[in-house]
Amino acid sequence: MKYVCLFLLSCIPALSLAQLPPPKEKAIGSIEKHKDKLIELSDQIWAFAETALREKKSAAVLADYAEDQGFRLQRGVAGMPTAFIAEYGSGKPIIGVLGEFDALPGISQKALPVKEPLEEGAAGHGCGHNLFGAGSLGAAIAIKELMQSGQLQGTVRFYGTPAEEAVGGKIYMAREGLFSDLDACLDWHPDAQTKANTQSSQALIDLSVEFFGKAAHAAYDPWNGRSALDAVESFLSGVNLYREHIRPTSRIHYVIQDGGDVPNVIPEHSKVWIWARDSKRSVVDELQQRIRKIAAGAALMNEVDYQVSLNSGDHELLVNRTGALALHKNLEVLGPITYTEEEMQFALRIQVATGKDPVGIDGSLHPFEDTREHPEGGSTDVGDVSWVVPQISLLVTTAPTGTPWHSWPVVACGGMSIGHKGLIYAAKALALTMVDLFESKELRVAMREEFNKKKGDYIYKALLPEGPPPVPEE
Repeated sequence: MKYVCLFLLSCIPALSLAQLPPPKEKAIGSIEKHKDKLIELSDQIWAFAETALREKKSAAVLADYAEDQGFRLQRGVAGMPTAFIAEYGSGKPIIGVLGEFDALPGISQKALPVKEPLEEGAAGHGCGHNLFGAGSLGAAIAIKELMQSGQLQGTVRFYGTPAEEAVGGKIYMAREGLFSDLDACLDWHPDAQTKANTQSSQALIDLSVEFFGKAAHAAYDPWNGRSALDAVESFLSGVNLYREHIRPTSRIHYVIQDGGDVPNVIPEHSKVWIWARDSKRSVVDELQQRIRKIAAGAALMNEVDYQVSLNSGDHELLVNRTGALALHKNLEVLGPITYTEEEMQFALRIQVATGKDPVGIDGSLHPFEDTREHPEGGSTDVGDVSWVVPQISLLVTTAPTGTPWHSWPVVACGGMSIGHKGLIYAAKALALTMVDLFESKELRVAMREEFNKKKGDYIYKALLPEGPPPVPEE
């Protein structure tokens, strides 16, 4: 069935906007109607620039607007005050759409093509999540209005998902079963290209490694001490020797969070925060086990105690090509994103300021791609959702070609019209594809068959420590 659906979709000629069937035409009209408000929401979140699990104002503006539009709200789900679900309709099918809104620390920036912080040292939306949440909500509102008019039946859910950058809010939501009854789910992400995402992501394990020694005077009686810092150095030496023996697809990176207080005291505590990634979750499991053994060896060498703590972990994205192709057909309807001369000059200045070739911004629609066995670097908690329910992912241009991600240029573009155009485009593409999902049982069945085949007998389990999310204290 999956391959029949893929074949039929590939044979359907792309329509123009003028040829859209009434439900899709109305979905486009809804997003145009709410356009100014969606941009306003995005700009508010851009200015709030709240980091993981602190996104109180950002979550509130999205949730409040959804409630104003007639959605039923569940706030504070999965133990996270900034996580919420907005739902409209009843019965099957149930189609979900994800929205993020967390910022990154330390990259505050004005909406200018030169580096100039809004507030030195403050956070900024260097991954465009201010656009992500608002765009996805726009798509959900369009579907809600189609349900109100009787043109679609079922349930639409918008998921307000916090802390993608540092904690993995969706993993906690998946652990609570909040996606388990969906027929399909969609997301999008800001990017430097526009296309249906047919590539996976990297699985990740997030660990803290601590060593506990004994303090002593570093000059008077160092023999009475047991250095936790020596253990960190032994541990990291072991990790870096291990790099020679890992697969080319694997990555290990870390920071030392505690190495002692002053030079003349033997450190009695040290801490390393370490991540390991690979395109396959099974390989990440191997990396984790070796890292734990290296930590044990370092503790033994230095006669200290140690502790390895699991913080979190992302699954790799389980690509659903059937759903991705349905999305791609809707992108062909929408066509490319076009830019004004002012926007193109803004993009060129961004590239000059970051030492990139001044080639401008790419608003074209990229071809439907083969899925590579091993993706480029990067992890996302959307991967966990994709092991629970068939997932469709979209990438939309919101920054110039070659722009360094997680940096000030992305913040700058997300606060002005280049980002706004990507937001509205994404909302339309998601809404059109959601119409297809509500109307076509055959598409939903084909997506589920591909999902079941790729997942096999694997039973999803969240890579999380026991207990609630690490919500910061007030």
